[in-house]
Amino acid sequence: MIPISILDTVPVSEGCTPRDAMLASAALAQIAEEQGYARFWIAEHHAMDGIGGAATSVVLAHIGHATRTIRIGSGGIMLPNHNPFVIAEQFGTLDALFPGRIDLGLGRAPGADGRIANAMRKNIGQAAEYFPQDVIDLRTYFEGKADVALKPNPGWGANVEMWMLGSSLFGAQLAAQLGMPYAFASHFAPDHLDAALTLYRDRFVPSEQLDRPHVMAGMTVFTAETDREAQILASSQEQMYVALRTGQPGKILPPLPDYRESLPIQAQAMLAHVGQAAAVGSPATVRAAIGRFLERTQADELILSGATFDPAARRHGLVLTKDALSG
Repeated sequence: MIPISILDTVPVSEGCTPRDAMLASAALAQIAEEQGYARFWIAEHHAMDGIGGAATSVVLAHIGHATRTIRIGSGGIMLPNHNPFVIAEQFGTLDALFPGRIDLGLGRAPGADGRIANAMRKNIGQAAEYFPQDVIDLRTYFEGKADVALKPNPGWGANVEMWMLGSSLFGAQLAAQLGMPYAFASHFAPDHLDAALTLYRDRFVPSEQLDRPHVMAGMTVFTAETDREAQILASSQEQMYVALRTGQPGKILPPLPDYRESLPIQAQAMLAHVGQAAAVGSPATVRAAIGRFLERTQADELILSGATFDPAARRHGLVLTKDALSG
C-alpha cells in the first residue's frame, strides 16, 4: 500500500474549547503514528468557531512534542496571508525542534472569506499574484545556497520538505514548473482533479528536490464497524459543510441519523458533489472505495480527512482504516 497520511483541521465540537480540540488533535496524531501513517498535516483556516488550526505552525509545535517519528506539516500554509521570510523562520524553527520531520504545504487561497484581508491588513489579491515568487523565495531560504542580503535564522538551509497544494490547474502548473510534489484537495474540491493531475504529470520539470512527478490526493474517509454507523458519523461534517455554504459556520455538531435525507435536494446535491472523493462505511466498503480512487488517480500517496463530533470516533476510525488497507 502507498503511504497514507492524515489531514486535520483541529475541529472544535459543540460544548468544547480550542484547547480541547488541540488536545484531541495531539491524541489523534499519536494514534496515527502508532498505526504507521506517514504524515500528520494541519490546515490553515481563519475566523471559524469550529476550526482551531489558524496558528498552524504553533499547533504543529504542539503536535511535534506529542509525537516522535511521524512527519508533521501544513496542509497548508496559505502563503498570501504571510511573509515568506517569517514562514521560513517558523518552519526553520520547527525543523530545529523536530529535525527531519517537517513538511511545508503551500496554498494560494486565503483560508477564509474576503474579510480576512482587512483583519490581516493585507492585499490578498496582490499577494496572490506574488505567490510564485514567494514560493521560489522560500525554496531559496531552505536550500541555503544563494547570496541573499538577509538570511532567516532558523530557516536558512533548513531541512523542510516543500509541497504545492491546489484545487485548480494553477497549482498543478506551478508545481510542475518548479519540480515540486503536488497535493490535490479532492476531499473538498474534486472538480479539476483529473485535469490537474494530467497537467502536472505532463509538464513536470525535474528539480533538485524531485526527479519525477509525485502526487498526493485528498479523500474524506469515515470508517466504522458498519456502513450505517459510518454514515451517521459523517453527518457531523455534512452539517458543517451545509452551515458553511449557507453562511452560518459554527462548531462541529453531534451526528444525526439520516441527516442527508432530511435536506432539500439542492443541499443533497452539494454534499454528493463534494463527496466524489470519499469513502464512508465499514472497513470493507472503505477499502473498496479507496481502491477505486487509487485506480482512477494513480496517486503516489493519499491524505485522509474527516471531522467527527467525538474525537474518539475518529481515532477508532484511523485504526479501522489502516487495518482495512493493510489486510
